[in-house]
Amino acid sequence: MKPMGALPQEFSQQSGVLRIGRRSANDWAAKAGDTPLFVYDMAIVASRIARFRAAMPAIDLHYAIKANPHVDLLAAIAPLVDGLDVASSGELAKALAVKPAASISFAGPGKRDDELVAAITAGATLNVESEGEAARAFAVGDRLGRTPQMAVRVNPDIELRGSGMRMGGRASPFGVDAVRAAALVKTIVTAGADWRGFHIYAGSQALDPVAIIETQGATIALAARLSEAAGVAPPLVNLGGGFGVPYFAGDVALDVERVGEALSESLAARPDVLADTRFAIELGRWLVAEAGVYLTRVVDIKESQSETFVIVDGGLNHQLAASGNFGTVVRRNYPIAVATRMGHDVSETVSVVGPLCTPLDRLGDKIALPAVAVGDLIAIFMAGAYGASASPTAFLGHPPAVEIVTGV
Repeated sequence: MKPMGALPQEFSQQSGVLRIGRRSANDWAAKAGDTPLFVYDMAIVASRIARFRAAMPAIDLHYAIKANPHVDLLAAIAPLVDGLDVASSGELAKALAVKPAASISFAGPGKRDDELVAAITAGATLNVESEGEAARAFAVGDRLGRTPQMAVRVNPDIELRGSGMRMGGRASPFGVDAVRAAALVKTIVTAGADWRGFHIYAGSQALDPVAIIETQGATIALAARLSEAAGVAPPLVNLGGGFGVPYFAGDVALDVERVGEALSESLAARPDVLADTRFAIELGRWLVAEAGVYLTRVVDIKESQSETFVIVDGGLNHQLAASGNFGTVVRRNYPIAVATRMGHDVSETVSVVGPLCTPLDRLGDKIALPAVAVGDLIAIFMAGAYGASASPTAFLGHPPAVEIVTGV
């Protein structure tokens, strides 16, 4: 038997039939008309946003919509946050439908000219990732007769310790190396762009508050050094995010209140060049991951060489991350339950596998569950971030999963 992650607190004390929002898992499956499906509880998202607001100093909260761009979820989140961060023209179009362009920023190392046109035409902020991209943005702006709004994304000379994906302190396709950033800012300001500030992102999926505190302090200091070297103060510094969530056994939830207390102290002591600068934190999975549940139905149970396989109708084509094939080095189990036997004693060790013709399609590896029968619903938790939109939905031609947002 192998361990699996703990259920999110909103579900951990339930017994009997799983409830998401105010309805049972069976009701949601009936509403969807079929399985598999994702259900996103907007009340959980709102509670995470409220917790952030209570814990942090007076800073902006941005939602990185790459975590989950579902249109209904995005429409519900937009009024609760200060900005949206996008990484493609498709995400930009979704963001513009629910938020003014002035509160949207566009990052990504490979923006095409048509994407630059879309962002500049709309009036969104371009997080410029290179000197070449800045030059192309100015050329596009000249053709359009529009002044580009530009921030500089910095590849920092620091990294976020313990993060699941480190994005600083090394060679990177993301952002401009810190040693060249001030020169690029001077070029942008001299050329007449609407200077919007810095985007400095050192890593993601960190659960250690001390590491995040250290990184935020170093990021503020870096922004100050770059501003002094460039001779211009940034209107906004996006401190990145990096707030992780506890997917796996042994993970401890991030102490956000401790992070907020330290950030308050760091901002109170910030250098004079940043005295009038606004600050933002950009979060994705921390806001939405725990709000999502993936429901899939058991279609067969079989034995093979003393191992029991519970075969369900959904798999890595919808939930690549839960299969261990999205950003993890060692495969570990997400929290999983039999949706009609919440809180029941476990009675068997099984592997939960999907319908795809690949051995990679394993959603639960030798986990302990209550008795499982054909027709049962299996619930995979922590499914609100990097689920449907981050999975190979066209693989083997299975239909996409239905997605439902509660409370909207």
